[in-house]
Amino acid sequence: MRLQLRTWPDVEGYLGTSTGIIVPIGSTEQHGPSGLIGTDALCAEAIAIGAGERLGAMVGPTINIGMAVHHMAFAGSMTYRPSTLIAVIRDYVMALTAHGFRRFLFVNGHGGNIPTLQSAWYEIHAELRQSGDAAAGAVRFGVQNWWSGAQVKAYADEAFGAAEGSHATCTEISLMQFLYPDHAPVLAAPLDPAVAPHHTFHGPEHYRAVHPDGRIGSDPSLASADHGGRLFDIAVMEAMAAYEKLTTAE
Repeated sequence: MRLQLRTWPDVEGYLGTSTGIIVPIGSTEQHGPSGLIGTDALCAEAIAIGAGERLGAMVGPTINIGMAVHHMAFAGSMTYRPSTLIAVIRDYVMALTAHGFRRFLFVNGHGGNIPTLQSAWYEIHAELRQSGDAAAGAVRFGVQNWWSGAQVKAYADEAFGAAEGSHATCTEISLMQFLYPDHAPVLAAPLDPAVAPHHTFHGPEHYRAVHPDGRIGSDPSLASADHGGRLFDIAVMEAMAAYEKLTTAE
């Protein structure tokens, strides 16, 4: 049930039965030589919509740009400053609380968003409390980082082992091959070395110096649409469980 594809009476009717909403959030950034730049946002969006359809839950518009300063040495990457992303999340949530939404599950596709999400929630709680808004005690937030769900991780460990990596991973590239088979030709790009190195980094230029093709620890040539289809079902089920837990909590 996508907010953009509903009328205002539809939304008003929904709020008569539920105050929960699923919010996809990701990033627009490089994913190695074989991964699509929109991977993080597109994965989060698909999982959120899948969970919303099965639950009959409202799904908000995707926040497509995240906190990805460290990827900015690679062409096509985009980023918000942390302060900008906090403001975007704040305005997004406050608009929806004004209509009666109270439970917000963020389905997240990008690790760099996590600290900013948490900071935004505290900003919102502080603002609601200070204003005396009636929503102050009822608003709740949750985040489902789809790649780190227990069942997704178990599948990744079994299917890819250490070659899963931590950026341009086998799981996310597999999911994109499943979702966008005409746009994700992972085998078309040579990967040298096959498994990318792991290094710490400091800023975008240093990131590119130590990870010259953009990958971190991964061998996405192991990805496949078949793996992606299985991962999609697992990730949707884990998002559903997170939403149900959030919306039934006191």
